[in-house]
Parts: sequence; structure tokens; C-alpha cells
Amino acid sequence: MAQVLEFRLPDLGEGLTEAEIVRWLVQVGDVVAVDQPVVEVETAKAMVEVPCPYGGVVTARFGDEGTELPVGAPLLTVAVGTPEEPAAESSGNVLVGYGTSAAPARRRRVRAPRSGVPAADGVALVADGVARTAPAPGAAGELPEGPVPVISPLVRRLARENGVDLRRLAGSGPDGLILRADVESALRDTVTVATAPALTQAPGRTDRVAGASARDGAAGTVSSFARGAADGTRIPLKGVRGAVADKLSRSRREIPDATCWVDADATELMRARVAMNAAGGPKISLIALLARICAAALARFPELNSTVDTEAREIVRLDQVHLGFAAQTERGLVVPVVRDAHARDAEGLSAEFARLTESARNGTLTPGELTGGTFTLNNYGVFGVDGSTPIINHPEAAMLGVGRIVPRPWVHEGELAVRQVVQLSLTFDHRVCDGGTAGGFLRYVADCVEQPAVLLRTL
Repeated sequence: MAQVLEFRLPDLGEGLTEAEIVRWLVQVGDVVAVDQPVVEVETAKAMVEVPCPYGGVVTARFGDEGTELPVGAPLLTVAVGTPEEPAAESSGNVLVGYGTSAAPARRRRVRAPRSGVPAADGVALVADGVARTAPAPGAAGELPEGPVPVISPLVRRLARENGVDLRRLAGSGPDGLILRADVESALRDTVTVATAPALTQAPGRTDRVAGASARDGAAGTVSSFARGAADGTRIPLKGVRGAVADKLSRSRREIPDATCWVDADATELMRARVAMNAAGGPKISLIALLARICAAALARFPELNSTVDTEAREIVRLDQVHLGFAAQTERGLVVPVVRDAHARDAEGLSAEFARLTESARNGTLTPGELTGGTFTLNNYGVFGVDGSTPIINHPEAAMLGVGRIVPRPWVHEGELAVRQVVQLSLTFDHRVCDGGTAGGFLRYVADCVEQPAVLLRTL
């Protein structure tokens, strides 16, 4: 007899709590092999193909393309031991948070039977492995008692920071599970309803904003913003754009940042690069040289290669330099991380920057390649601008910005000359250091740009 096994969305690592189904790679009835990719999902960090740990016949899929699922939600079921796949197989691989060779350590969420009852009439709740159903708020506006159907810490934090009462939301996820899109929809909706929970919106939906009369006759008011934007298009903050929004907002809330900047003569740095590349061998990129300068500067000013533990009220100085760099892609802004940048030479840095940039363009960066940075290098000069005051990539403590390198009048050796000039800016967390340290770091970087031989003292 065939045994039906349920494969749930695994924890893809790095604190991710949900993913959006981009493309199914199998159909119901297909025979799948052990560890065969069955679905392509997009997390807030990368596109990932998810392999199934079982071999057998696909009997069901959960979620259409474009649906956002939380970690632990069912993805598909596989019948093993069928005539088409006589042996029940399972890989020995262990996905993060989802073991396949042994029973999972955490309790399995019990799914209540589905029925035709609308979500407004009842929400399936789970506590201690027991499925329950909580009544919807009554005519008097009572709130349901018991646990709230949400498992994502990100969703809880988003609701808490914005004053959203999760008990008033009807979740759009499996069994009424409240997703991040539901909280974001509640924040966008400005209609005040006296006798019903806040309106929710399914993930991935794009709406035209309408007046109160279009809200199925719901009593309430529409904000002046909604009235003025009646013809605007609403685009959900999700995926990469949503992750960027969350991180930048958190950075602005938590980090008291300051920025200093300086103009530098990059003529000698550009000449040095030309000379290095003329010698043959792999080409050295400009960003690799800037990364070498950053690593040397952080060795002299380790305060800027740190993070702040707000709960312990401690500054944590980090031993390794994992250098992030901003990369603009079709999916949005991503920040790949070059591991152990301080231990790489210019040639090795050039190769790693090239590899990560290509992966960023192809959307194949892994979550591990997008997290764990300790300092960020932002070359916004590629956009044709001279200066910027970038937002620190939380939880890091600083970011170096590099503008375009252009010919400008410059006093060189006491005479006016045309030189290749660049503007450098440093945005730093004022909790980890004062302006003297930040200024010293930036001045050292500028000195290395103007006289690359200065780097020889740090080799």
C-alpha cells in the first residue's frame, strides 16, 4: 500500500520565515526522484529551487504560483511505495530546519479539516499541537480568545511596531494563518470599520484605491491620502523590495547615523590599476582595489567593523571583514557579501566580485551569500552621481560610498591641473565611535586612493 508523505516548506536559513512560489517544477501525477527540485521559490533574499526529500508520485500541491507561504506550511504530498515507485525512498539530506532522516525536532502543526465556512466565521488555531477554531468577532466587536494564528516572528514584530492588533485580522494563509501580506494590507487600508475586523488583502494582489462607497457599503472614512490617490496603483512591498524596505526602516529607527565626506585625487589609483592589468594575468577591478583599501582601513580603525548588541548594551568588534557591496539588479537592490575580504589579495577579490555580481544578475545568489556582512562598500558612481548619504546596512556600523571618478580642476604639486577626482563619503553609527575615528578612517582611505603606495605599509 502506498504511503502518502507530506513535504513542508523548509527553513531556508538566515532567519527567513516565508517564501513566494514562483514556479512549480512538477505536476500532480508526476514521478519525482529523491532530492529532485520540485518548486522554485523567492525569498526576501534570493531565488531558490527546493528539492523534495522523497521519491514517489506527486499527489497534491499546495499553493498557486504567486502565493506566499510561511516556513512549515505544506508544499506537496508524495505517495511512496506505489507501482510506479515501488520503494519508499527518502534522502539522507537535511534541509535547514527540516530533517529527512529522522523525525523533526519541533512539533508538527496539526491542520484542521477544511470546510466551506468562510474565514470570517472561524479561524483554525493551533496551540500545543491541538487544532482549535476561534469564533470571529461578534456584532458587539468581541475579539477571539486563545492563540493568534501566526507563526512568523517577523509578522508579530511588524504588527507590534505598527500597532496592528493581530486578533482583528483574518489570515489569508493555510487554515487562516496570518501572513506578512495581511499585516501590510491592514496598514495600507485606512477605512475605519465599527463592526468588523480590519480588511485584509491576499498576497500578490494589486488594487486600485477606491472610495468608501466601493467598500461593499462598509461604514467608515477614507484618509485624505486615499482620496487623493484614487487613481493610483498599489504595489505590495514584498520579496526583495519588501526586505529592503524593512531593513532600511529598521536602520533609520535604531541607528543614530552621521555622514562625513571628502574629495580625493584618484589619478594615481587609476594609473596603478592600468599598470597592474598591463602586466598580464587576470584583470584587477576598481572595486577590488577599493575593497583592499577598506580592509586596510578597518584594520587601523576596527571600531567601524562592529555591531551593537542593543539588549546587552555592548559594542561587538568583529574579527573578520565580510565585505558587502551594493548591486542593482532587475529584482532590486541586493548586497552580496565577500567573505574574509581582509584575507584576499586584489586578484582574489576581483574574481569573487565578478562571481557574486554575475549570480546577482542571474538571481541565483544563496541566502548565505546575501547575509553576514560586517561593512558595506557602495559604489554609486556607476549611476553617474558624485555623492550620497547612504543608509547603513543594519546591523552593520558603517558604509563607505564612492562617487563617480571624473576629470576636474585640482591643485597638484602647487599647480592647477586636470586630475581624476572622486568624492568619498562615510556613514557611520555614532554609538560605536565619534567623529574623530570616522574622520581618521575616511582620511586614510582618501590617502590610499591618492597614493596607493600607502597600502604597502599594511601588507
